[in-house]
Amino acid sequence: MAQWSLSHCQRKVNAPPVGVNKSSMSAATLDGRGAVGVPKVSKGLGAKVGWTMALDIEGCRTLVTGASSGIGAGLAEALAERGAIVGICARRADRLSDVVGRCMKHSPDSRMWVVNLADINAVDQLAIDVQDAFGGVDLLVNNAGIPKRRQVTALDIDTITAVMHVNYLSPIRLTMALLPQMVARRSGTIVNISSVAATLSAPGEAAYDASKAALTAFSEAMAVDLWDTGIKVMVVYPGVIDTELFTLPDNDVPDLPVEAEPVSVCVDAILAGLESGAAQVYVPEWFHGVAASKAQDVGKFLEGTAAYVREQRQKKEAQKA
Repeated sequence: MAQWSLSHCQRKVNAPPVGVNKSSMSAATLDGRGAVGVPKVSKGLGAKVGWTMALDIEGCRTLVTGASSGIGAGLAEALAERGAIVGICARRADRLSDVVGRCMKHSPDSRMWVVNLADINAVDQLAIDVQDAFGGVDLLVNNAGIPKRRQVTALDIDTITAVMHVNYLSPIRLTMALLPQMVARRSGTIVNISSVAATLSAPGEAAYDASKAALTAFSEAMAVDLWDTGIKVMVVYPGVIDTELFTLPDNDVPDLPVEAEPVSVCVDAILAGLESGAAQVYVPEWFHGVAASKAQDVGKFLEGTAAYVREQRQKKEAQKA
């Protein structure tokens, strides 16, 4: 078993912002207790209430799930470039091997595990294996997930259950398995990759929306429960990112009203959030404003969304005629 000391991932707790101009900060960056929160350091970063606990990535023993492609692969490589000891997992061994190879160029002690996170026994074993290999986990990134885009009348309970299991129960199970060692040393960071669908309730994705909303709610409650323990929780809300999530088979073809952002934009935003101690990150950042607008009048937001869906359906029907 590789050995590293528990002090590898040093933190800057409650470090005062340097050179921060309040007038240049969005309302979302203000701490709910009246203190200035973290500055807006990168496109895509929307900081929420919380205490500043910036993460020094160098030396962090890290586990990134769903890292064979997309956001997980991009983030794993970026973390390795910054000196993190990266563990990655996914189902596809060939793609995972390519990613870990790129990580090892920067961080030779990086490792990979081929795991199906839909298997609860595999999740439990992964937690054991990673701790045996690294001696602990400083940074956990729960990124793995499945979409299942289907209109609600076409859904069945088995599909809903499967999505909830992979997108919510599996990452929470992994979190709960790794949390005790973080609590014991009073240090750790948990990043849960949610989705703007969790707050905007995207039509045609009810099962996915609900699973990500559950992950978000658990994450925020967990952040409060762990507030004084030295453990930081960050929730990431990607919008439309250029990954295979939108082209997977057995899913309805998405009607995307915005252009997809490259993976690098999401990775940069996550890194900025980690380095500044943010509690939440929207990618791109303007989605934070959309979520805030919805909260002001949910009925009006739903009415507008329904009108948009109706209009798009009518256009498709006209094209077929």
